[in-house]
Amino acid sequence: MTDKAIRVLNELLVDTFNEILKIEQLTLQREQVRDLSITEVHTLVAIGVDTRRTMSEVASELKITTSTLTVSINKLEKKGYVERLRLGDDRRLVHLMLTKRGQIICMGHLEFHKRMVLETIKGLSNFETETLIKSLEQLKGFFKNEFMLSIAK
Repeated sequence: MTDKAIRVLNELLVDTFNEILKIEQLTLQREQVRDLSITEVHTLVAIGVDTRRTMSEVASELKITTSTLTVSINKLEKKGYVERLRLGDDRRLVHLMLTKRGQIICMGHLEFHKRMVLETIKGLSNFETETLIKSLEQLKGFFKNEFMLSIAK
């Protein structure tokens, strides 16, 4: 691979990542959802629509500690996006569920991602789509390895 191709791919990856974050935040603002950050929206998505998930399940999916998630859930509950449910005798076991307001935000965000994916693969053959998937899986593996190396130091 040439240096030019490496530069172009690097620019595309970095610019795309930054643009996704900007557009997600602008979409929230356009939809008059000024009290949520993108991180909070991703927390809503991790909880899911019409599901009940435990704090540890959501923390694991987000790759954060339960105590970090607790801070976020406190804010989201206060804003009216999340409910805590304690089921059964064990009061320590907390399930999370989205309110109607949280579900609307979550569904809108998932729709944005669906449109993004469909636009990405528009015009690609099945082979090209599979090649893109393989490339992105390799990129994800790279990030995972870099993360593991950084926490090992």
